[in-house]
Amino acid sequence: MILDTDSTKPIYVQIAEWLEAEILNGNLTADQKVYSQYQLADMYNINPATAAKGLNLLADENTLYKKRGLGMFVSQHAKELILTKRKNQTLKGLVKEMVLEAKRLHVDQAELMDMIKKELQEED
Repeated sequence: MILDTDSTKPIYVQIAEWLEAEILNGNLTADQKVYSQYQLADMYNINPATAAKGLNLLADENTLYKKRGLGMFVSQHAKELILTKRKNQTLKGLVKEMVLEAKRLHVDQAELMDMIKKELQEED
């Protein structure tokens, strides 16, 4: 992963999203130790506090858990938590924006649904 320093998205959020992607892709599995804040800081040439903030964000969401003196580990239900979060936040947000844009362009519901169905068929 390459951090986008020009993004409006904070670096610690990018770190958290990268770790989520690693979990979703199966590169990090339940009860596996994740990178420490110092390893992440070294990998991405960032402040360890920034890396810690990304790790703590995932810990606050119960995606990661802390073992005192050992570091952070992937929780048992991390993958399900991430999928649910992304579906409820990211995907719903995208759908809402798409519906608003369709209204601005005077695209009716049937036409919008046809566009979605066509796109889904092309992906198969």
